[in-house]
Amino acid sequence: MNKALINKILITLGFLFLYRVLAYIPVPGVNIDVVKEFFDSQAGNALGMFNMFSGNAVRRLSIISLGIMPYITASIIMELLAATFPSLGQMKKERDGMVKYMQIIRYATIAITLVQAIGVSIGLNSLTGKGGESAIMIDMPTFVTVAAISMLAGTMILMWIGEQITQRGIGNGISLIIFAGIVSGIPSAIAGTVNLVNTGELNFLVLIAIFAIILITVGFIIYVELGERRIPVSYSRKVMMQNQKKRVMNYIPIKVNLSGVIPPIFASAILMFPSTILQASTNPIIQKISDILNPNGYFFNILMFFFVIFFAYFYASIVFNAKDIAENLKRQGGFIPGVRPGESTAEFLNEVASRLTFWGAIYLGIISTLPWILVKGMGVPFYFGGTAVLIVVQVALDTMRKIEAQIYMSKYETLSAVGL
Repeated sequence: MNKALINKILITLGFLFLYRVLAYIPVPGVNIDVVKEFFDSQAGNALGMFNMFSGNAVRRLSIISLGIMPYITASIIMELLAATFPSLGQMKKERDGMVKYMQIIRYATIAITLVQAIGVSIGLNSLTGKGGESAIMIDMPTFVTVAAISMLAGTMILMWIGEQITQRGIGNGISLIIFAGIVSGIPSAIAGTVNLVNTGELNFLVLIAIFAIILITVGFIIYVELGERRIPVSYSRKVMMQNQKKRVMNYIPIKVNLSGVIPPIFASAILMFPSTILQASTNPIIQKISDILNPNGYFFNILMFFFVIFFAYFYASIVFNAKDIAENLKRQGGFIPGVRPGESTAEFLNEVASRLTFWGAIYLGIISTLPWILVKGMGVPFYFGGTAVLIVVQVALDTMRKIEAQIYMSKYETLSAVGL
């Protein structure tokens, strides 16, 4: 393993460690005991799920309680606008335009964070502990101001950490932050499960069944994520002679799951947002709607299934541009045997990608909901969903691929240097 790769891994681990440290810094003026007491009673609903994605930062009301979700929400809005307005979509393709595009996302993140932070701050005013003590220990106007600034600073730091990991480390920074948040809760989840078995609330045979479901889910995810359709490509004799010293790929790989980990993250972000806001209301009708949107309920998981499928198609159409691939292939003197170069090639690639996306979307929808349905049928007294498993496995696989790519690149560079 070369020094550059080791440095990138250390940089990534260093930033993730900083993220975990920030999770223990509370918002000033908050009674942490009251907040923890409240979240312990909300472990099975939207707040519990949101807390899981934040790595227990919400339960501590840390300055990063809102996590990276405002940034993801802003990205979703911008992707939808880019798909709707051609001028915005064209901006993404240009180098200078991409800088402006990312700047708009940052400003949108600030606006969304402030709205959510103020909403959370006001909602805490009605929160009291069992002994009647308030969750807020300072006057309300001061607390709202301090909390909004603290949470905004925390989200901005998280966004910066994500960008730094992507640019200087290994893997996608935003995905790794969510990955680290979920993984950080595994030790306490194991301890809690063992405690449930010891107290008799959870049968040992049910525990074995849950473990089997997790293993099968992980195995299935790995199998599908590594699956791809390889479309053969031929090059003219002239091109092959010109590139005889270079590695020319003789196939176009199209993954079964083109959209990766994004659909379940987007779907979770959208579905958790209204249910989290509704939790603060004492209105009976709103509370009933909040109960319907509970992640531990069937309606939430049905919505999750269809939202994941929608975002799988939506995001696949963004990341896979058949027209650009066909044009690049034609420019390089390559062609797919039996298919005319240019527009016919783009149509063929779109058809293949569409068929694969159908099965990839169904796979994502099933993985996001089926493990929960199976565990729910066993009467398990805690939240468990396939979304967390899916994110952890996908991010781990993606990071491993990037590490392997760095290793291979370093080997080619070494061989080239020896050849020279």
